[in-house]
Amino acid sequence: MITMKSLFRITVALFVAGLSLSSCTSSRNEDTKPRYIFLFIGDGMGVNQASMAESYLSYKAGKFGGERLCFTEFPYFGLAENYTADKYIACSASAGTSIACGVKTCNGWLGVDKDGNPAESIACRLQSEGYNIGIMTDVPVNHATPAAFYAHTKNREDYYNISKDILGSGFNFLGGAGLYSITGKNGEPSTQELLEEDGYILCYGAEEFAAYADSTDKIVYLQPNAKGNDLAYYDNRYNEGDISLEDMLSLCLDFIGEEEPFFIMCEGGGIDWAAHANMTMSMIEKILEFEEAIEKAMEFYRSHPDETLIVVTADHATGGCTLGVGMDWQEELVDWEKLEKQWIESGKLNRSSYKENEAMNTEALIGWTSSHHTGCPVPVYAIGKGAEKFIGRMDNTEIKDKILGE
Repeated sequence: MITMKSLFRITVALFVAGLSLSSCTSSRNEDTKPRYIFLFIGDGMGVNQASMAESYLSYKAGKFGGERLCFTEFPYFGLAENYTADKYIACSASAGTSIACGVKTCNGWLGVDKDGNPAESIACRLQSEGYNIGIMTDVPVNHATPAAFYAHTKNREDYYNISKDILGSGFNFLGGAGLYSITGKNGEPSTQELLEEDGYILCYGAEEFAAYADSTDKIVYLQPNAKGNDLAYYDNRYNEGDISLEDMLSLCLDFIGEEEPFFIMCEGGGIDWAAHANMTMSMIEKILEFEEAIEKAMEFYRSHPDETLIVVTADHATGGCTLGVGMDWQEELVDWEKLEKQWIESGKLNRSSYKENEAMNTEALIGWTSSHHTGCPVPVYAIGKGAEKFIGRMDNTEIKDKILGE
C-alpha cells in the first residue's frame, strides 16, 4: 500500500528528475547550437537550376558531367516542402518567412503568421541572445527574402515601411544593391534619414564603407549607383564600382568579426530574376557568383569546423528549367557552346526578345516551362555543426529550429 509519505517522495523524485532532464535538454541545445551560422538562400534555385549550372561547368571542363558546385558536395542533403498557407506555389515573401520565422504564411506576406500576427525570425531570436547579425543580398535590401528576417507586413511591396522595420532591429550589417522607395512616402523622411537617426551609417561603395566601418556598430552597405536614387529596376548586373556578393560577405565578416557569435543570411537574388526571364546563361552566371560567396564561407568554416554551420537552400524554384526539351527523341546533347557564344557576343546581357530567347533555348535543348515560380520541393545542403539534421524530407518551416538545434 502506498502511503502519503511514499507518494510525496515519489512526486518529489519525479519533479527533481524532470528538472534534471530539462536542464540537460537546455544544456544540450546550447551545446549543439553553432557559434557561427551561415544561411545561404539561392532565390529561385531548385535542384534543376543547380544541375544546369553543373552541366555548364562540365562542358567547360570538356566532359558530359561530373563537375560539381561546392555546396552540392556538402555531406548532408535534404528536400524542403515550400507550399504556403494559401497556395501550392510560394512567392519569395511567404517562403522567406517560413525559412526565417518557422511559420506558414500567405503569399505576399512578410514576417507574420497565417493569421497576420508578427512572427520572430531566427535573426531576431539570435540577436537577442548576443549574436551579431548580417543580412545581405545582390538585389535590394528591402526585397522579400532579406526583409523576411526583419519586417512584419501583409504587403511585400510596401517598401518604405519595410525599410522602417530595420529601425530598432539592432542588426549589425545589412547589404544589397540599393533600396526601393528611399525618398520617403507622402512627405515622410527619407529611408536614409530614418536609418541614420536610428544609428545606422549608410555607405555607398567599398570606399565609403572603409571610411566609416570603424566608427559604428551598425552599417548598411549599398552599391554606388544607388546613391540618392529609388531603385526602380534592378538589371541583374554589376555596374562600375559595384562589389560582388562574395566581396559583400567579406565586408560583413571583417565588420562583425569572430569574437562574438554571428548569424549571416546571404541571398543570391539575381538567380531568380534571370530565371523569371528564362535567361539560361545569366542564371548560371548568378549561380556561380552565389557559389563564390559560399566558397568564402567555406574558408571561414575550415578555420572553425567545430563551431560553424553552413546551410544552403532556396525559397522556391523559378522557371521550370530542364536539360532536354521537345516531344520527339533527339540526341541529348545540350549545345552550351552556342548558348555561351550568343551570351558573350551580347555583352553578357542576353536581352533578346522573349520569342528569340525561347527559340535559342529550345535549339540548345534547354527547356523552360514557366516564367514564374514552380511548386517543387527545394534542396537543402548542409555542412558543419548540426548539419546532420538536414537530411531527408522536411518542411521549410523546420529549417529555423534545425539551425537552432531545437
